[in-house]
Amino acid sequence: MRERNIGKLSKKGTAVLLGSVLGLVSSGAVLANNTLVELSKSESNWVMQGKNYSADHFSTQTQINKDNVKDLRAAWSFSTGVLSGHEGAPLVIGDMMYIHSPFPNITFAINLNDPGRIVWEHKPQQDPAARAVACCDVVNRGLAYWPGDDKLPAMIVKSQLDGHVVALNAETGAVHWKVETADISVGQTQTQAPFVIKDLVIQGSSGAELGVRGYLSAFDIHTGEMVWRWYATGPDDEIGLANDFNKHNPHYGQKGLGLSTWEGDAWKIGGGTNWGWYAYDPDLEMFYYGSGNPAPWNETMRPGDNKWTMTIWGRDADTGLAKFGYQKTPHDEWDYAGVNVMMLSEQKDKDGKMRRLLTHPDRNGIIYTLDRETGDLVSADKMDDTANWVKHVDMQTGLPVRDPEYSTRMGHRSRDICPSAMGFHNQGMDSYDPDRQLFFLGLNHLCMDWEPFMLPYRAGQFFVGANVWSYPGPKGDRQQGIGSGQIKAYNAITGEFAWEKMEKFSIWGGTMATAGGLVFYGTLDGFIKARDSDNGDLLWKFKLPSGAIGHPMTYTHKGTQYVAINYGVGGWPAVGLVFDLNDPSAGLGAVGAFSELARYTQMGGGLMVFSLDGRSPYNDLSLGEYEM
Repeated sequence: MRERNIGKLSKKGTAVLLGSVLGLVSSGAVLANNTLVELSKSESNWVMQGKNYSADHFSTQTQINKDNVKDLRAAWSFSTGVLSGHEGAPLVIGDMMYIHSPFPNITFAINLNDPGRIVWEHKPQQDPAARAVACCDVVNRGLAYWPGDDKLPAMIVKSQLDGHVVALNAETGAVHWKVETADISVGQTQTQAPFVIKDLVIQGSSGAELGVRGYLSAFDIHTGEMVWRWYATGPDDEIGLANDFNKHNPHYGQKGLGLSTWEGDAWKIGGGTNWGWYAYDPDLEMFYYGSGNPAPWNETMRPGDNKWTMTIWGRDADTGLAKFGYQKTPHDEWDYAGVNVMMLSEQKDKDGKMRRLLTHPDRNGIIYTLDRETGDLVSADKMDDTANWVKHVDMQTGLPVRDPEYSTRMGHRSRDICPSAMGFHNQGMDSYDPDRQLFFLGLNHLCMDWEPFMLPYRAGQFFVGANVWSYPGPKGDRQQGIGSGQIKAYNAITGEFAWEKMEKFSIWGGTMATAGGLVFYGTLDGFIKARDSDNGDLLWKFKLPSGAIGHPMTYTHKGTQYVAINYGVGGWPAVGLVFDLNDPSAGLGAVGAFSELARYTQMGGGLMVFSLDGRSPYNDLSLGEYEM
């Protein structure tokens, strides 16, 4: 396959705004953007990880509904040939499905008319050293799609663990460009799905546990050239703050804080990576994401608020300049990395005013709703009443009111902190049903003990500085090591939960909602389940070959609605199972939390697809047969 390597890009943030930024806002870029919006409206497609730019993960399809979901059967399956955690979901555009794997980050294109045949495969050659610096398994959260224009055909865009972003011809799989955007020698990796806006490919970074400095980059889809790069810490001109940054909420903080809230040069190795999900409002021309935890985990080593880690960002779609930033957990003491899903909705607030909202379930146990135009804090509710590090969020200042009993300090083992470092919510892609005005949340129910220690920084090595022991929360069964998951239906305006159910293990991959009155999700112990959106009743489940940490998706092909989900247990919760670890504090606390998981599932890797009564192309028995 043809490959053009652009080469390693500059890490300097001050000069990354190229003079051609405004040139990207051309009629071609707008056309590509509009095409992607229209494609996402068709239920025949699943063109991005969040289903659409609102990342609501909601399908208007009703062929599969609460009355007939009991008749779902396996239609077909696909193995990636890789045994590791399979996060994210496949993409579907027209007759084509695009499937990804964790490291070595293989991409498969298959035709849905005959899904047993691989149309093309891209299997990159990567530096195996990337595996050694991956924090929590070698996962990848999926692919992105760009629909093409009069200059370039449609592209599939992928990230690789070794720090490359690659654009592939969607029809042939040929490499159009490849660019190195992370340096694994200092611990920078990539696990995030790229995100396409107009003619920009936006890509985040991973590696906060190795003391890297988090950043966000944008690349021209046509050439692979970097258009801008902005950091989470450091000088304002490297963070990319607009002149009117936080003008609606100056109490959030404005200029100079990327330096002044750190001691000395600690910001240079201060974390703040973003390996989660994005959302985008084409009308406001703004996109949204969260920056992650500060480094190291030992809070004693980094006095101050450590801005702008743990922040919800609203940035301009063309320049990347930040219009607002709201820091949820200043001076994070518990690794509550704030990169979780951002879901956009239009709802009336408590005063009856229609608003453009952004809802974000954070690892810290709080679910936040902001006005996505101004950054105003609309609500901040506990996802579960067992969250104890925080008493409440002060709605005037936006600051959490901490409970000092659950703070951390040197020479002390803090006990029963809820949530654990894994959060009450982690990387899962959740969903919003606009008809019911409910968010469906797949949650962890985990607490922890935490004991910090001092350590030196060494480039490319883990820079954590805390021992962590995690276990099921108070509503689970700590003796049996189960009861670490919850599924909930939440109203962001009233702050109430319509219903909630416990699960044996964490709901790591997230949920999908449909107009058929259903909520689908996968479980770590290897089930895909469907619940009634109105009351949470369990209506259907199927045992997968391995645990699921990806999110479900759905599409219609030739009149048949299909539901699909990746299987392949792994990721942070399954590091004990994958690497055969036994120390409860190993895996950054995950081994103790999921010590029972290996009794219920083992490693795998692939995709399962379901339909009513198992309808599929292979109902035609002649399909794919050998003909003389």
